[in-house]
Amino acid sequence: MTALTPAGTPKHFLDLDRFDRETLRGMIESAKAMKRGDSPGGDPRPLGNKTLALIFEKPSTRTRVSFEVGMRQLGGEPIVLEPSGMQLGRGETVADTARVLSQYVDAIMLRTTAEEKLLELAEHARVPVINGLTDRTHPCQLMADVLTFEEHVGAIAGRTVVWVGDGNNMATSWLHAAARFDFELKLATPDSLQPPQDVVDWARAEGAAITVTDDVEAAVTGADAVVTDTWVSMGDSDETIDQRRKDLRPYQVDERVMSLAADHAIFMHCLPAHRGEEVTDAVIEGPRSVVFEEAGNRLHAQKGILLWCLT
Repeated sequence: MTALTPAGTPKHFLDLDRFDRETLRGMIESAKAMKRGDSPGGDPRPLGNKTLALIFEKPSTRTRVSFEVGMRQLGGEPIVLEPSGMQLGRGETVADTARVLSQYVDAIMLRTTAEEKLLELAEHARVPVINGLTDRTHPCQLMADVLTFEEHVGAIAGRTVVWVGDGNNMATSWLHAAARFDFELKLATPDSLQPPQDVVDWARAEGAAITVTDDVEAAVTGADAVVTDTWVSMGDSDETIDQRRKDLRPYQVDERVMSLAADHAIFMHCLPAHRGEEVTDAVIEGPRSVVFEEAGNRLHAQKGILLWCLT
C-alpha cells in the first residue's frame, strides 16, 4: 500500500497527488505487462469472485466500457448502477450508500460532478473507491495518457508536455502527474480559464517544473506532446458557453501549432473531441495523433488500477 494511505484503510484510488511515485509507476508497469498479455503472478483470473460497482452520475463511453471489460478480463464482475435506479438518486445519503454497498461489492467506482461526493463515499466505504472523474480531476485518464506517451515517445520523466486550452479537471490531473512522473508541464490557457492556483502551487512545491502562460506558440515550441480537451464540458452553463468559446478561440490546436513542437511530438486528447473547436480535423486525423490508442489504453490503465486496489 502507498505510504500516503494510512494503514488499515481501503486502497482508494482518488487522485494522483495522494500517491508516491513508486506506487503509480507500479500501476503503469502492471498495465504495460497486462497489455503485452502477461498474467499477474501467473494467474489469468487474479480478481476472480471480486465484484466492482460502477456508479455513473455523469454518462461515459470510455470509462464505462473500459472498466466493465477490464474487470471481466481480470476474472471479476462489474455491476453498473445508474442514479435513476438507485436510492442515491432519491435522497439517500452518500455515506449510507457507501456503508450498504461495502457489504455487497469489493470496490466502487464513482463518476460524478462534485469531488465532495467522492471523498464522502471514500470516507464511509469499507472497500476501495476509484475516482472515475469529478469536475476537479480525472486521474484514470492520466494513467492511460502516461502509458500512451511512453509507448510512443519513451520514458516521460524529463520530457515536456504542453496543455493547451481550458484549465479544467484534465489540466489539474496533468499537474498532479507532472509532480509524480517528473516531467515539465507548460499550460497555455486564457486568463479566464487558468487551472486552480492551489494545484499549481502544490506541483511546484513538489518539485515539478510548471509554466502557466497565455502564449501558445512559446509554450508549444519544442514540446514532446501537445494535449487539449473540449472547450465545453457536461455541466457548463448556457450563460458561459459563448464566452468560453470566444476566450478559447486562440487556443485551437491546428497544424501550425503542431509544427512548432518537436519533430517526434504527439497529439493527445481524452475524447470526445469537438473538431473545429479545440482541434482541427487535420491534427486529430493526422500522423501525430495518438488519441485512439490513448482511448484504447484506458482498458489497460484501468486494469492496473483495479489490480492495485483489489490485491
